[in-house]
Amino acid sequence: MKVFVTGGTGFVGREVIRQLLAAGHEPACLVRPGSEHKLPEVQGLTIRFGDVTKPASLDGALLDCQAVIHLVGIIREFADRGITFDRLHRQGTANIVAAAESQQVGRFVHMSSNGVKENAATEYYRSKWQAEQVLRGSGLSWTIFRPSVIFGAEDDFCNRLAEMIRRLPVVPVLGNGRYRIAPVAVEDVAAGFVAALQEPASIGRVYPVCGRDSFTFNELLDQIGRALGRSRVSKAHHPLFLVKPLVASLQFLPSFPLTSEQLTMLVAGNVCDPHPWMEDFGIEPRSFAEAITRQFQGTPS
Repeated sequence: MKVFVTGGTGFVGREVIRQLLAAGHEPACLVRPGSEHKLPEVQGLTIRFGDVTKPASLDGALLDCQAVIHLVGIIREFADRGITFDRLHRQGTANIVAAAESQQVGRFVHMSSNGVKENAATEYYRSKWQAEQVLRGSGLSWTIFRPSVIFGAEDDFCNRLAEMIRRLPVVPVLGNGRYRIAPVAVEDVAAGFVAALQEPASIGRVYPVCGRDSFTFNELLDQIGRALGRSRVSKAHHPLFLVKPLVASLQFLPSFPLTSEQLTMLVAGNVCDPHPWMEDFGIEPRSFAEAITRQFQGTPS
């Protein structure tokens, strides 16, 4: 099957492309000119130049494809550069949906996010909800996945925490650290996308996607610490009433690693019931502890 992939240069996208090729599919990856070097040079992968925010660039790009896997997403806005949740999530999805409909590509598999709802507390979640509604209102045969925090060798979240544990004698924790997270391996997330292409029962379904284990943030730090060979991770908990105004004042600095929206989503937790996803696609999620131990084995601590 020829599969049109957006977001293929990203962390999840590269794994989806790898698994598409392994399953005998032919991925055609949409990339902006100048970004093609981020893709692997492998046989069977073709490149289509374009931009999800520019509808004219999508004309004819999907004509020989039978399905779309739409992965484009951002976790932080840079409004001065035109990088906003609304533009990338809602409008970008609307543009890809319109292109798929006009070019007779009937199957559409979409990556949303766990925690999405209409009246969500953050613009990130609201824009993801609006993107889902665009797809639901289309004539396409769609499937929506809503992953929790995704981990893997190239992820930003767990690798950043690991770096803090390596470098700092005491790791700062925002709030009490008792909010829960159910991280899911990138390989398992990608497996669901690839399997959905040939699973008619998944059409019209929305799947929350989480790992099999959930941890408090405190426990997550301990798990990563053990994977790095640390017997103990010392933590300093900072009250949210002090953290929130600090983050609000510094979030506009590009080098500052956190925004107010990201803080809100972090302390709200990120867990779900993954059993429908596991059962429909035959996925047994990897153990977080085992996977990160393998990931960090041999890494200096």
